[in-house]
Amino acid sequence: MNARECTGVRESTAPVRVLLLEGDADLRERFADILRAWAGAELVGVCACLAQARRVLHEHTIDLLMTDLQLPDGHGLDAIRLLRQINPAADSMVISVLADDETVVSAIEAGAVGYLLKDAGSIELIDAIQELRAGRSPISSSIARILVRRMSANGTPRADAAVREDAPLLTPRETEILWGIAKGFTYAELAQRLGISRNTVPAHIKNIYRKLAANNRSEAVFEATRRGLIRFEST
Repeated sequence: MNARECTGVRESTAPVRVLLLEGDADLRERFADILRAWAGAELVGVCACLAQARRVLHEHTIDLLMTDLQLPDGHGLDAIRLLRQINPAADSMVISVLADDETVVSAIEAGAVGYLLKDAGSIELIDAIQELRAGRSPISSSIARILVRRMSANGTPRADAAVREDAPLLTPRETEILWGIAKGFTYAELAQRLGISRNTVPAHIKNIYRKLAANNRSEAVFEATRRGLIRFEST
């Protein structure tokens, strides 16, 4: 890791200024190569440790922090919290092999609005950034299931999602899509399962967010569960 690598390579046509923080050298280069090859990103920093990331955060304007959690000199959550202090409008997305309940919830509570597992490919990674910058919350399906399980932990057994028939706040179609959000389906999967155009799915999700006063997928699922719009039945 040299100084040039940590300050990164700028592309004047790239609108999203990204700081990549990844402790594993091979993964760091793989993610960096994906971002460098995409015209939608300006790779401001590629850092291997928390100390390097802190310097970049203080010296550069960052739109998006993509961070590992286990770092040689600390934890990725510290970088997320620092970015929130410096620039509350910026976004943070976790890319990690960790997928246990406590880690996922802690990351979201710290300010992460996206959470992908490290097996994400180039298309999934770029799609996740575009979703995030559009105000949505990209979450791997297994991570979404953790959130769903966590929400049902206080008194109701964990099981497959079922939609309440007495939920008047949302239309039947919006309720079906809300169920899909809770299960972690992608837009394409939702469209296929419901027999609708993929292009109509974001419009439905936007309406769901508006009705639930939610800013992202996680908030929508939490609020929907709190209001009883979806429930969990034991199998």
